[in-house]
Amino acid sequence: MKSISSYLAVFNSRKMVAILLLGFASGLPYALADDAFRAWLTKTGFDVKTIGWLSLVGLPYSLKFLWSPLIDYLRLPLLGRRRGWILAAQIGLIVTIMFLASQMGVIAGLDAAGKNNALQLVSITAVAMAFLSATQDIAVDAYRTDVVSTLEVGAGASVALLGYRVALLLTGWIAFVLADRIGWASVYGVMAIFLGIGIVGSFIAPNEKAHVTPKNIGEAVVQPFLEFFRRLGTQQAILVLIFIVVFRLGDAMVAKMAVPFLGAKGLTFSDTDIGNIRQGMGLIATIVGTLAGGSFLSKLGINRSLWIFGGLQAASNLAYYALALSGKNLSAMVVAINVENFCSGLAVAGFVGYLMSLCNPEFSATQFALLSSLMAVGRDLIAGPAAGELATKLGVGTDVAGLTGWGGFFLVTLAIALPGMVMLLFMAPWNTNSPEDAISRQDK
Repeated sequence: MKSISSYLAVFNSRKMVAILLLGFASGLPYALADDAFRAWLTKTGFDVKTIGWLSLVGLPYSLKFLWSPLIDYLRLPLLGRRRGWILAAQIGLIVTIMFLASQMGVIAGLDAAGKNNALQLVSITAVAMAFLSATQDIAVDAYRTDVVSTLEVGAGASVALLGYRVALLLTGWIAFVLADRIGWASVYGVMAIFLGIGIVGSFIAPNEKAHVTPKNIGEAVVQPFLEFFRRLGTQQAILVLIFIVVFRLGDAMVAKMAVPFLGAKGLTFSDTDIGNIRQGMGLIATIVGTLAGGSFLSKLGINRSLWIFGGLQAASNLAYYALALSGKNLSAMVVAINVENFCSGLAVAGFVGYLMSLCNPEFSATQFALLSSLMAVGRDLIAGPAAGELATKLGVGTDVAGLTGWGGFFLVTLAIALPGMVMLLFMAPWNTNSPEDAISRQDK
């Protein structure tokens, strides 16, 4: 009983409240650069090819490992090594999101040619927002790693996830409902104000533990990468990095086109429907899937979890295919979104466990930034443009159902998920428990 009460006691602290608020601050701008931005583009009248290419505004999430060593090395003058960076990123985000909201308001009153001309400034501002958001993520992840004790690791992770998902509910469900009433420009302005919650978290967060900093920027940059390749071996390390990019590619392509699909000709679900079901109910399904995945992960082991969760993730694309065949059917929409989001939550839990298992605790901040950046490469750099191009070539603007329309799109994304599953034979064999076991066996 003492151990259980000790575990529960770690939740009751200022530290956990701060981690909750910082998790919220991480989730809010990410959503504004993702589904909400695509919904605004769709509502404003841009075509799916443009929307797909503008998924590249999330590129900073894919490249954050490039400047993560700088955040390890440099200390800002206010609030300490980690919280100073968090606060600076938050202030920059509030200013940038307010400016983006003003530009959205300007575009609303322009004709088609004017909108296309003004889109360049909006895109640059959205990239700046994603850069500041990714910088905040690096600092928040590093702060959480530094500040929690061994007993608090599980509690810290779950509390951060809760804050992150609450932010996604706010910027998804509530924002989509508000958008039907006050417009997306006003919604972005309101969301910028909510980032003040993160600033509160920065100030109430306790100081992190004293930590040895790199002697110079060269050491901060080089050592984490050298250690990773030496430990895994160059060939295996390269295969691991490729696997991280491709494993969730099919699911990511579906996610990038889900909002344009739900608003497409032949379906035309309202922003309120999309907000209530995809951003509200669907996000709850993701949370349930993530928690279930974490629970099963400890019983199945990382490798078997990747096989089971990855297979379910790929198969869940068929739920959207069924919706494309049925047309505007609210019940089919509910089933499709909840099935896909639940399976995606399972896969995320298994995949994050896989990434964590690949990190050396001595270099966890930079190595996790590298690995999570590569995961974002598949999601943002490849999946968004590829999904937009594929949807265009399949004629989704004229055909919702058949093999040349949205139905064909979801079948192709299922096929795209298969190479990642095949790579599991080498990355995470079924009869081994973890990536380390697989690597050790290959070394022998």
